[in-house]
Amino acid sequence: MSTDAWDGLLLGATLATLDGDSGYGLIEDGALGWRDGRIVHVGPHDALPDGAEAQAGQVIETRGLVTPGLIDCHTHAVFAGNRAGEFEMRLQGASYEEIARAGGGIVSSVRAVREADEDALLAQSLPRAQALVADGATTLEIKSGYGLDFDNERKMLRVARRIGDVLGITVRTTFLGAHALPPEFAGRGDAYIDAVCDWLPRLHADGLVDAVDAFAERIAFSAAQTRRVFEVARTLGLPVKLHADQLSDGEGAALVAEFGGLSADHVEHTSPAGVAAMARAGTVAVLLPGAFHVLRETTLPPLDAFRAAGVPMAVATDCNPGTSPLLSLRQAMQLACTHFRLTPEEALRGATVHAARALGLADRGRLAVGQRADFACWQVAQPAELVYWLGGPLLAMSFAGGHRLD
Repeated sequence: MSTDAWDGLLLGATLATLDGDSGYGLIEDGALGWRDGRIVHVGPHDALPDGAEAQAGQVIETRGLVTPGLIDCHTHAVFAGNRAGEFEMRLQGASYEEIARAGGGIVSSVRAVREADEDALLAQSLPRAQALVADGATTLEIKSGYGLDFDNERKMLRVARRIGDVLGITVRTTFLGAHALPPEFAGRGDAYIDAVCDWLPRLHADGLVDAVDAFAERIAFSAAQTRRVFEVARTLGLPVKLHADQLSDGEGAALVAEFGGLSADHVEHTSPAGVAAMARAGTVAVLLPGAFHVLRETTLPPLDAFRAAGVPMAVATDCNPGTSPLLSLRQAMQLACTHFRLTPEEALRGATVHAARALGLADRGRLAVGQRADFACWQVAQPAELVYWLGGPLLAMSFAGGHRLD
């Protein structure tokens, strides 16, 4: 391939390409070239075509490690206010019910979102997305679900789109209208699902929905109610995913797999039948160790069963105000290694290769010719350091679509 139109060339670092089904795909003293937002060359420095360094638009010489840009495939990063007070109450022994009676829980987040106009909601949410980007993320999924009426769900999705525009990254928006029952629908769950099924086509027509999610759980929505939402998504050609089997085995993983879902998320209580259904459907298991950590859960996801069945395991922050106020995907990777015993390679693949698959994106997650030029440059010598260090500024620079991020 001619190098005279290359936009950029990165030299000197070790490349963790993740190209292949196993291993880091390390290339020491590597060379990474890109043009028009796509990777056009990956290989050793000494294998560059003649004249590549002289002809590239910019040449960046660096050291350390380069990985694909991290992909946070499950966040609730758009919200207003916070629930730090509830965290303190929980540590002092308050139950979920006691917190809810005191005006807390998801209802408090719904109230705060409804009270904020779009610009105020953007102003509060943007720093959270910036924090995720500052620790290596170049693609984010952001869900709605704290508006719980048409206007406020639309407002959340619009803010999510604006975040992508402001930061110069990809933001995939997920409609999570079936997240909780709003106060005005108390005791009328089926009527609320009627409303959600009415909103979805309208929001999709506005170009605001990339996927559809629901919370299928005893404290949220039944399998029958979730199925109704998924049927509407299917008629619109929208992929589905599901908050599944977090608190109990509600057969959520099998349900989302039945619809060919992109992912089943949380999955602490998923049964062997659910694992088998996910394997048949190609549904990704999204592990959310932040919520596991904050809630001090003890039931692990069926990790060995996922491995044995070949179910890909992604890792995400679940950034949200109530159960996972986590602003670093790298920290989520570390928690996945600590709590779930993932290997560093599994954690890195979970935040790149498998996270891309959980969003239905085949154009990122690896350093390979033809992939988007999304990559992160780290001030570390080996991949395991990304999950070894607890915090700290490890990111040197990152690129999304070939453009350097601030």
